[in-house]
Amino acid sequence: MAGLGGAFLTIGSVGPFGREMTAGQGFIALTAIFGRWSPIGALFAALLFGFANNLQSILGIIGTPIPSQFMLMAPYLATIFAVAGLVGRVRAPAADGRPYVKG
Repeated sequence: MAGLGGAFLTIGSVGPFGREMTAGQGFIALTAIFGRWSPIGALFAALLFGFANNLQSILGIIGTPIPSQFMLMAPYLATIFAVAGLVGRVRAPAADGRPYVKG
């Protein structure tokens, strides 16, 4: 999933690879933890973080009285709240870090 996302970012969305092309959006990698290490959970977590990221743009366009600094914090606050408050105790998969050996 991460490889497909990286391929889309470099080939489809931005074009050539450049330094700082992710623009500080690496926090979205926490979706694997928030999604309880399942692809469906990671999908919904990524949608939540994407919504929080897009919310700052929408609120800026419609001209809310909220200062821009607080709107820029929205995705990061959503990440902290989700990972610290909603996840609870999550364990990594048992085979994490072990090479796959076909038996």
